Amino acid sequence: MGDDGRRAPSEADGGPHREHGSGDIEDRIRAAREGIDPLHVPVMLDRIVELLAPALSAPGAVLVDGTLGLGGHSEALLKACPTMRLVGVDRDTTALERSAARLASYADRTHFVHAVYSEIPRALDEAGVSEADAVLLDLGVSSPQLDETDRGFAYAHDAPLDMRMDRTQELTAGQVVNTYPVGELTRVLRAYGEERFASRVARAIERRRAQAPITSTRELAELVRDAIPAATRRTGGHPAKRTFQGLRIEVNAELSILEATLPAALSRLAVGGRIAVLSYHSLEDRITKRAFAALAKDTTPADLPVPLPDRQPELRLLTRGAELPTEEENERNPRAQSARLRAVERVRRPSRQ
Repeated sequence: MGDDGRRAPSEADGGPHREHGSGDIEDRIRAAREGIDPLHVPVMLDRIVELLAPALSAPGAVLVDGTLGLGGHSEALLKACPTMRLVGVDRDTTALERSAARLASYADRTHFVHAVYSEIPRALDEAGVSEADAVLLDLGVSSPQLDETDRGFAYAHDAPLDMRMDRTQELTAGQVVNTYPVGELTRVLRAYGEERFASRVARAIERRRAQAPITSTRELAELVRDAIPAATRRTGGHPAKRTFQGLRIEVNAELSILEATLPAALSRLAVGGRIAVLSYHSLEDRITKRAFAALAKDTTPADLPVPLPDRQPELRLLTRGAELPTEEENERNPRAQSARLRAVERVRRPSRQ
């Protein structure tokens, strides 16, 4: 995930990476057909550069783009910060190949690592770097993943039920749909897809797969549409978008990986370093908000008369709440509509370090 066209946890679902926002994948695909081509436009690009460039001004400063995608944000930062180095990380080998080609003119300042973004410490070790000066996470489905319709992320195209961001892993959406017990399937759709009719959809899937395995995105999308009440189908976008989101998050363990990523990235962030996270649905944004808030407050006991040095905030919030794209950007790039940006700066190392 990370970059330019990306991302959308709800996208695959119909929406972002972003969903609770309206960055519907199908809207983006329609826009691309109309020549707008939003799929390759980095979301909130100027603001990302504004937030991270100050931490990358020193010679040899290191940016970790944990969700490299097509490298759009990284390219802008490489241009803006001519002495910085990039450690580009992505779990998708196709994304790494494409971004390496795009950033070929910066080959002396780039290092690419095939890894999940929770493995940022390993990526830094492989690059021979002890600390990062900036970290960027642009969550959700990337442009390369959406571009290859046979990967099964969008219900607008008939494709195998795959949805793997890393095609070297075994678990696919088809396996989830056809093998998970109905109770577990309901949990996935309710917790990750925020689908109100999760149990109805899960039971409909159970009935269909008892006759024959469900193997295509079109078959699943039609099944979900039929399982959801007609009145509900008339509003809120495609009826299958939340089911697709839930499945995608389950297949790629997106939320658990994000929960592991934030402390891992912060553990290797230099004092004065900055981290920015672009989320596209409420589940991701909530995890990010809590992780940042926990380290951005003074934890001195209330009954003590003076603040304790080792209880002072480790992070300084750079954004007030979650920043949103401008209306102008939303009009220019429909994919940005669900984006939520949070950024922090490390101001202190924890005393135990």
